[in-house]
Amino acid sequence: MGIVEEAHNVKVLGTGNRYIVLAHGFGTDQSVWKHFVPYLVDDFRVVLYDNMGAGTTNPEYFDSERHSSLEGYAYDLLAILEELQIDSCIFVGHSVSAMIGAIASITRPDLFLKLIMVSSSPRYLNDVNYFGGFEQEDLNQLFNAMAENYKAWCYGFAPLAVGGDMDSVAVQEFSRTLFNMRPDIALIVSRTIFQSDMRQILNLVTVPCHIIQAEKDMAVPVMVSEYLHQHLGGQSIVEVMTTDGHLPQLSSPDIVIPVLLRHIQLNIEPTSCRRNYHTFQNQEASSTKTTNTEASSLMKMEADL
Repeated sequence: MGIVEEAHNVKVLGTGNRYIVLAHGFGTDQSVWKHFVPYLVDDFRVVLYDNMGAGTTNPEYFDSERHSSLEGYAYDLLAILEELQIDSCIFVGHSVSAMIGAIASITRPDLFLKLIMVSSSPRYLNDVNYFGGFEQEDLNQLFNAMAENYKAWCYGFAPLAVGGDMDSVAVQEFSRTLFNMRPDIALIVSRTIFQSDMRQILNLVTVPCHIIQAEKDMAVPVMVSEYLHQHLGGQSIVEVMTTDGHLPQLSSPDIVIPVLLRHIQLNIEPTSCRRNYHTFQNQEASSTKTTNTEASSLMKMEADL
Protein backbone atom coordinates (compact mmCIF):
# COMPACT_ATOMS: atom_id res chain seq x y z
CA MET A 1 0.00 0.00 0.00
CA GLY A 2 1.30 3.43 -0.96
CA ILE A 3 1.64 6.47 1.28
CA VAL A 4 -1.47 8.18 -0.08
CA GLU A 5 -3.54 5.01 0.19
CA GLU A 6 -2.48 4.53 3.80
CA ALA A 7 -3.17 8.16 4.75
CA HIS A 8 -6.70 8.03 3.32
CA ASN A 9 -7.51 4.46 4.43
CA VAL A 10 -8.13 3.48 0.80
CA LYS A 11 -9.95 0.20 0.18
CA VAL A 12 -10.57 -1.38 -3.22
CA LEU A 13 -13.35 -3.97 -3.23
CA GLY A 14 -15.06 -5.99 -5.95
CA THR A 15 -14.15 -7.93 -9.06
CA GLY A 16 -15.41 -5.84 -11.97
CA ASN A 17 -13.35 -4.30 -14.74
CA ARG A 18 -14.65 -0.75 -14.23
CA TYR A 19 -13.84 1.55 -11.33
CA ILE A 20 -16.33 3.48 -9.23
CA VAL A 21 -15.09 5.87 -6.53
CA LEU A 22 -17.27 6.68 -3.52
CA ALA A 23 -16.46 9.87 -1.58
CA HIS A 24 -18.10 10.97 1.67
CA GLY A 25 -19.12 14.37 3.01
CA PHE A 26 -18.44 16.34 6.19
CA GLY A 27 -18.73 14.52 9.50
CA THR A 28 -18.74 11.04 8.00
CA ASP A 29 -16.22 8.56 6.62
CA GLN A 30 -16.29 5.80 4.02
CA SER A 31 -18.66 3.76 6.21
CA VAL A 32 -21.49 6.06 5.08
CA TRP A 33 -21.62 3.94 1.89
CA LYS A 34 -22.04 0.61 3.70
CA HIS A 35 -25.59 0.03 2.41
CA PHE A 36 -24.58 0.79 -1.17
CA VAL A 37 -21.32 -1.12 -1.63
CA PRO A 38 -22.84 -4.65 -1.75
CA TYR A 39 -24.79 -3.65 -4.86
CA LEU A 40 -21.61 -2.67 -6.71
CA VAL A 41 -18.94 -5.26 -5.98
CA ASP A 42 -20.04 -7.78 -8.60
CA ASP A 43 -19.78 -5.28 -11.45
CA PHE A 44 -17.18 -2.75 -10.33
CA ARG A 45 -13.95 -2.31 -8.51
CA VAL A 46 -15.19 -0.05 -5.73
CA VAL A 47 -12.76 2.51 -4.33
CA LEU A 48 -13.49 3.83 -0.84
CA TYR A 49 -11.41 6.44 0.96
CA ASP A 50 -11.58 8.89 3.83
CA ASN A 51 -11.20 12.62 3.32
CA MET A 52 -8.39 14.08 5.36
CA GLY A 53 -9.76 15.29 8.69
CA ALA A 54 -12.28 12.47 9.05
CA GLY A 55 -12.15 10.80 12.45
CA THR A 56 -10.65 7.67 10.92
CA THR A 57 -7.60 9.52 9.51
CA ASN A 58 -4.39 10.38 11.31
CA PRO A 59 -4.70 14.02 12.39
CA GLU A 60 -0.96 14.41 11.84
CA TYR A 61 -1.62 14.20 8.11
CA PHE A 62 -4.13 17.05 8.18
CA ASP A 63 -2.59 20.18 6.66
CA SER A 64 -4.50 23.25 7.85
CA GLU A 65 -3.15 25.25 4.91
CA ARG A 66 -3.67 22.66 2.17
CA HIS A 67 -7.10 21.73 3.49
CA SER A 68 -8.29 25.30 3.96
CA SER A 69 -9.67 25.12 0.41
CA LEU A 70 -11.57 22.48 -1.54
CA GLU A 71 -8.76 22.47 -4.09
CA GLY A 72 -6.56 20.77 -1.48
CA TYR A 73 -9.03 17.90 -1.21
CA ALA A 74 -9.23 17.70 -5.00
CA TYR A 75 -5.44 17.26 -5.13
CA ASP A 76 -5.82 14.45 -2.58
CA LEU A 77 -8.37 12.74 -4.82
CA LEU A 78 -6.14 13.02 -7.88
CA ALA A 79 -3.21 11.64 -5.87
CA ILE A 80 -5.32 8.61 -4.87
CA LEU A 81 -6.31 7.92 -8.47
CA GLU A 82 -2.70 8.28 -9.58
CA GLU A 83 -1.34 5.94 -6.92
CA LEU A 84 -4.00 3.34 -7.78
CA GLN A 85 -3.22 3.84 -11.49
CA ILE A 86 -6.87 4.48 -12.30
CA ASP A 87 -7.28 6.08 -15.70
CA SER A 88 -11.09 6.18 -15.81
CA CYS A 89 -13.82 6.05 -13.17
CA ILE A 90 -17.37 6.91 -12.22
CA PHE A 91 -17.19 9.28 -9.26
CA VAL A 92 -19.98 9.41 -6.67
CA GLY A 93 -19.52 12.33 -4.30
CA HIS A 94 -21.74 13.16 -1.35
CA SER A 95 -22.12 16.77 -0.22
CA VAL A 96 -18.76 18.59 -0.31
CA SER A 97 -17.11 15.67 -2.10
CA ALA A 98 -19.28 16.33 -5.14
CA MET A 99 -17.63 19.74 -5.44
CA ILE A 100 -14.24 18.17 -4.76
CA GLY A 101 -14.84 15.78 -7.65
CA ALA A 102 -15.95 18.66 -9.86
CA ILE A 103 -12.72 20.56 -9.16
CA ALA A 104 -10.62 17.46 -9.84
CA SER A 105 -12.47 16.87 -13.12
CA ILE A 106 -11.51 20.33 -14.37
CA THR A 107 -7.83 19.46 -14.00
CA ARG A 108 -8.16 15.89 -15.31
CA PRO A 109 -11.45 15.42 -17.18
CA ASP A 110 -10.03 12.27 -18.78
CA LEU A 111 -10.17 10.46 -15.43
CA PHE A 112 -13.91 10.85 -14.94
CA LEU A 113 -16.60 9.16 -17.05
CA LYS A 114 -19.27 10.97 -15.03
CA LEU A 115 -19.85 12.69 -11.70
CA ILE A 116 -22.80 11.67 -9.56
CA MET A 117 -23.45 14.54 -7.14
CA VAL A 118 -25.49 13.68 -4.06
CA SER A 119 -26.78 16.56 -1.88
CA SER A 120 -24.27 18.96 -3.36
CA SER A 121 -24.00 22.74 -3.21
CA PRO A 122 -21.54 25.18 -4.81
CA ARG A 123 -22.26 27.79 -2.11
CA TYR A 124 -24.10 27.63 1.21
CA LEU A 125 -24.39 31.36 1.82
CA ASN A 126 -27.23 33.37 0.36
CA ASP A 127 -26.23 35.98 -2.19
CA VAL A 128 -27.86 38.36 -4.65
CA ASN A 129 -30.07 36.22 -6.92
CA TYR A 130 -28.84 33.07 -5.18
CA PHE A 131 -30.40 31.11 -2.31
CA GLY A 132 -27.88 28.87 -0.59
CA GLY A 133 -29.87 28.45 2.61
CA PHE A 134 -27.72 30.32 5.16
CA GLU A 135 -26.89 33.87 6.18
CA GLN A 136 -23.42 34.72 7.51
CA GLU A 137 -24.83 35.23 10.99
CA ASP A 138 -26.23 31.69 10.87
CA LEU A 139 -22.79 30.30 10.07
CA ASN A 140 -21.11 32.41 12.74
CA GLN A 141 -23.47 30.92 15.32
CA LEU A 142 -22.72 27.43 14.00
CA PHE A 143 -18.95 27.95 14.26
CA ASN A 144 -19.24 29.46 17.73
CA ALA A 145 -21.34 26.54 18.95
CA MET A 146 -18.78 24.06 17.61
CA ALA A 147 -15.94 25.93 19.29
CA GLU A 148 -17.68 26.27 22.65
CA ASN A 149 -18.96 22.72 23.12
CA TYR A 150 -18.30 20.35 20.24
CA LYS A 151 -19.94 17.32 21.86
CA ALA A 152 -23.17 19.20 22.55
CA TRP A 153 -23.11 20.62 19.03
CA CYS A 154 -22.80 17.12 17.57
CA TYR A 155 -25.82 15.89 19.51
CA GLY A 156 -27.86 18.84 18.28
CA PHE A 157 -26.65 18.84 14.69
CA ALA A 158 -26.88 15.12 13.90
CA PRO A 159 -30.69 14.64 14.07
CA LEU A 160 -31.34 17.85 12.14
CA ALA A 161 -28.87 16.97 9.40
CA VAL A 162 -30.08 13.38 9.02
CA GLY A 163 -33.76 14.17 9.50
CA GLY A 164 -34.72 12.02 12.48
CA ASP A 165 -34.47 11.70 16.26
CA MET A 166 -31.61 10.37 18.36
CA ASP A 167 -33.20 6.91 18.46
CA SER A 168 -32.75 6.59 14.70
CA VAL A 169 -29.97 4.21 13.64
CA ALA A 170 -28.93 6.65 10.92
CA VAL A 171 -28.70 9.54 13.40
CA GLN A 172 -26.68 7.42 15.80
CA GLU A 173 -24.32 6.43 13.01
CA PHE A 174 -23.80 10.02 11.90
CA SER A 175 -23.33 11.11 15.52
CA ARG A 176 -20.61 8.49 15.90
CA THR A 177 -18.57 9.58 12.89
CA LEU A 178 -19.14 13.28 13.62
CA PHE A 179 -17.97 12.87 17.20
CA ASN A 180 -14.90 10.94 16.03
CA MET A 181 -13.52 14.07 14.37
CA ARG A 182 -11.03 16.08 16.38
CA PRO A 183 -12.94 19.24 17.35
CA ASP A 184 -10.37 21.74 16.12
CA ILE A 185 -10.09 19.95 12.77
CA ALA A 186 -13.88 19.69 12.49
CA LEU A 187 -14.12 23.46 12.92
CA ILE A 188 -11.50 24.13 10.24
CA VAL A 189 -13.21 21.73 7.83
CA SER A 190 -16.66 23.18 8.48
CA ARG A 191 -15.39 26.72 7.83
CA THR A 192 -13.76 25.58 4.59
CA ILE A 193 -16.98 23.98 3.39
CA PHE A 194 -19.60 26.47 4.51
CA GLN A 195 -17.60 29.53 3.43
CA SER A 196 -16.70 28.06 0.03
CA ASP A 197 -18.03 29.47 -3.23
CA MET A 198 -17.55 27.26 -6.27
CA ARG A 199 -20.05 28.99 -8.53
CA GLN A 200 -17.36 30.56 -10.67
CA ILE A 201 -15.88 27.20 -11.71
CA LEU A 202 -19.07 25.35 -12.59
CA ASN A 203 -18.91 26.26 -16.27
CA LEU A 204 -15.46 24.64 -16.43
CA VAL A 205 -16.89 21.24 -15.46
CA THR A 206 -17.41 19.46 -18.78
CA VAL A 207 -17.87 15.81 -17.77
CA PRO A 208 -21.49 14.59 -17.51
CA CYS A 209 -23.04 15.32 -14.11
CA HIS A 210 -25.94 13.51 -12.45
CA ILE A 211 -27.38 15.72 -9.70
CA ILE A 212 -29.23 13.77 -7.00
CA GLN A 213 -31.07 15.85 -4.43
CA ALA A 214 -33.29 15.10 -1.45
CA GLU A 215 -36.75 16.63 -1.45
CA LYS A 216 -36.10 18.06 2.02
CA ASP A 217 -32.53 18.90 3.04
CA MET A 218 -31.72 21.44 5.76
CA ALA A 219 -28.22 22.04 4.34
CA VAL A 220 -29.02 22.25 0.61
CA PRO A 221 -32.27 23.84 -0.63
CA VAL A 222 -33.74 21.92 -3.53
CA MET A 223 -33.41 24.93 -5.86
CA VAL A 224 -29.62 24.58 -5.62
CA SER A 225 -29.90 21.47 -7.79
CA GLU A 226 -31.49 23.58 -10.51
CA TYR A 227 -28.70 26.15 -10.16
CA LEU A 228 -26.10 23.44 -10.69
CA HIS A 229 -28.03 22.11 -13.67
CA GLN A 230 -28.16 25.52 -15.31
CA HIS A 231 -24.52 26.48 -14.69
CA LEU A 232 -22.46 23.32 -15.19
CA GLY A 233 -20.42 23.41 -18.38
CA GLY A 234 -21.33 19.94 -19.62
CA GLN A 235 -24.44 17.82 -19.85
CA SER A 236 -26.37 17.29 -16.64
CA ILE A 237 -29.55 15.81 -15.31
CA VAL A 238 -31.35 16.32 -11.98
CA GLU A 239 -33.37 13.87 -9.94
CA VAL A 240 -35.12 15.01 -6.76
CA MET A 241 -35.86 12.11 -4.46
CA THR A 242 -38.73 11.82 -1.99
CA THR A 243 -36.34 11.67 0.95
CA ASP A 244 -35.73 13.76 4.06
CA GLY A 245 -32.27 14.75 5.26
CA HIS A 246 -28.77 15.56 4.06
CA LEU A 247 -27.52 11.96 4.27
CA PRO A 248 -30.12 9.97 2.35
CA GLN A 249 -27.73 7.07 1.74
CA LEU A 250 -27.87 6.48 5.51
CA SER A 251 -31.45 7.45 6.31
CA SER A 252 -33.27 6.20 3.18
CA PRO A 253 -31.10 3.56 1.45
CA ASP A 254 -34.17 1.79 0.04
CA ILE A 255 -34.93 4.91 -2.01
CA VAL A 256 -31.40 6.11 -2.73
CA ILE A 257 -29.77 2.87 -3.86
CA PRO A 258 -32.07 2.27 -6.87
CA VAL A 259 -31.65 5.92 -7.89
CA LEU A 260 -27.87 5.72 -7.73
CA LEU A 261 -27.75 2.41 -9.59
CA ARG A 262 -29.94 3.85 -12.33
CA HIS A 263 -27.72 6.90 -12.76
CA ILE A 264 -24.58 4.78 -12.80
CA GLN A 265 -25.96 2.99 -15.85
CA LEU A 266 -27.61 6.03 -17.45
CA ASN A 267 -25.82 7.92 -20.19
CA ILE A 268 -27.16 11.43 -20.52
CA GLU A 269 -28.56 12.24 -23.94
CA PRO A 270 -29.32 15.84 -24.99
CA THR A 271 -33.05 15.18 -24.73
CA SER A 272 -32.65 13.89 -21.15
CA CYS A 273 -30.84 16.94 -19.80
CA ARG A 274 -33.77 17.86 -17.64
CA ARG A 275 -35.18 17.55 -14.15
CA ASN A 276 -36.80 14.37 -12.90
CA TYR A 277 -39.09 15.27 -10.03
CA HIS A 278 -41.23 12.20 -9.49
CA THR A 279 -43.83 13.47 -7.01
CA PHE A 280 -42.05 16.75 -6.32
CA GLN A 281 -42.75 18.87 -9.35
CA ASN A 282 -44.19 22.17 -8.16
CA GLN A 283 -43.02 22.63 -4.60
CA GLU A 284 -39.86 24.81 -4.82
CA ALA A 285 -41.42 27.76 -3.00
CA SER A 286 -42.75 25.58 -0.19
CA SER A 287 -39.44 23.73 0.12
CA THR A 288 -37.46 26.96 0.21
CA LYS A 289 -39.56 28.30 3.07
CA THR A 290 -39.28 25.03 4.99
CA THR A 291 -35.52 24.73 4.46
CA ASN A 292 -34.86 28.32 5.52
CA THR A 293 -36.98 27.87 8.65
CA GLU A 294 -35.16 24.68 9.59
CA ALA A 295 -31.78 26.31 9.03
CA SER A 296 -32.73 29.14 11.38
CA SER A 297 -33.97 26.65 13.98
CA LEU A 298 -30.70 24.75 13.70
CA MET A 299 -28.63 27.82 14.41
CA LYS A 300 -30.78 28.78 17.40
CA MET A 301 -30.47 25.29 18.84
CA GLU A 302 -26.71 25.33 18.37
CA ALA A 303 -26.45 28.72 20.01
CA ASP A 304 -28.45 27.43 22.99
CA LEU A 305 -26.18 24.40 23.25
